[in-house]
Amino acid sequence: MAMTATLAEAGAREQAKRMYDRIAGVPATDAELDAMLAIMDANDDNITDSDADAKAAAELALDSSGFYNVTLKNMVTPWTNEEQTMFADLNDFTATVIGLVRDGDDYRKVLYDDVIYVGASGSLAAYSNGSNQHYVDLEASGADMGDTNVLERRSQSSVTGLQSSATAGVLTTRAAAKAFFVAGTNRAMFRFTLMNFMCRDLEQVQDTTRTPDRIRQDVSRSPGGDSRIFLNRCIGCHAGMDPLAQAFAYYEWSGEEGTEDGQLIYTANQVQAKYHINADNFRYGYSTPNDQWDNYWREGPNSALGWDSGLPGSGSGAKSMGMELAHSDAFAECQVKKVFQTVCLHEPTTSADHSQVSSMVTNFEASNYNMQTVFTDAAVYCRGD
Repeated sequence: MAMTATLAEAGAREQAKRMYDRIAGVPATDAELDAMLAIMDANDDNITDSDADAKAAAELALDSSGFYNVTLKNMVTPWTNEEQTMFADLNDFTATVIGLVRDGDDYRKVLYDDVIYVGASGSLAAYSNGSNQHYVDLEASGADMGDTNVLERRSQSSVTGLQSSATAGVLTTRAAAKAFFVAGTNRAMFRFTLMNFMCRDLEQVQDTTRTPDRIRQDVSRSPGGDSRIFLNRCIGCHAGMDPLAQAFAYYEWSGEEGTEDGQLIYTANQVQAKYHINADNFRYGYSTPNDQWDNYWREGPNSALGWDSGLPGSGSGAKSMGMELAHSDAFAECQVKKVFQTVCLHEPTTSADHSQVSSMVTNFEASNYNMQTVFTDAAVYCRGD
C-alpha cells in the first residue's frame, strides 16, 4: 500500500490520532491512543510501524460509536434526499447502510437484499410505513448504533409488509421512496441511485448510439420543434435509462411532494399511472407494459462501467436491477472514492491517490465487499496528512 508524501512529517502518536479522528469523527481518549500505539509498536515519534500494524490499530476506531453515529450518518444522509444535504434526520435508508457496514456484510446487498435495520429498544416509536418517528427517536436517544442491541437487522418484508421479491435494499426503504418515487416518472430513483452508488450523473453516461426503442411516450422526439435536440441529446440519456428505470414500474409514493405524509406503494403486475403520463408527447413511443428491464449500456462506451458477465443483463423488478448495478466495477470504485473523500478530506487527485484507490478497490473485493476494510485502508493511507 502506498504512503502519502507527508507521512514522515507526522509522529506516530499524531498518526494514530488522525486515523481515529478520521474514522470515528470524534477525538480519541488517551487510553484509546495508547492502545493504538501499542499495536503500531511505535511509542515514540519514530516511524517504525508497518501499514499492517497501522491498519490493525485503525480497526480500534471502528468500535467507536462516533463511527456509526457521526461518520457514517453524515456520509450517507445526503444520499437519501434530492437536496443532498446531511442536515436531515436519521431514517431507514441511512440506518440500513450503517447496519450493513457494522456487520461487515457484503455491501453490494445494499441495492437488492431483503434487509432493513431498526431500533431494538421498546421505548422508541414503532416502525411505521407512514412515519419516520422511529428513527427520529433512535437518533435522539444518542444510543450507539454500533451495538447490535441498539440497531438490529430484520428482513424488510417482515417489517414493512412488502413482499420479499419486491424488496431491493435501500431502494425500497421509506426514505428512498419519499425522496425519489414521489410524483415524477420514477426516473429520479434511477438517477440518484446512479449518482449515489456509481458516482455518475446522467450526463456522464450519455450514449446516443443505443437503440431508442424503449424511450417512453412522454419524451418528445422534436422538443421545441427541433428533432436534432432529441437525436443529439435526449436519446443519450433516455435510451439507456428508460429500459433500466422500467424496473420501478410498480412503485409509487402515496404522499404529496414536500410533505412528510405518505408511504411506499407497490402494485404487483400493475404499472403505475406515472409511466403513461404525457403519452401524447409522442404516442408512437414506448408504452410500459410491465417491470421488465434491460441494460442497453452493457455494450458501447458504458461497457467500461464493468458489468458482471455472470449476470444476464436483464430481468424483472427492482431487486434484480439493483444487483446489476451493485455487481458492477463502477459500484465498487464509487464506494471506495466516497470513503476516501470522507476519511482523507479530499478527493483523489494525485497519481499516488489514484493508485491507492485502485488498491483499495482490490482489497474491498477480496474482503467480500466489507466496507470496514475500505475505511481502515483510507485511514492508514492518509494518516500522515
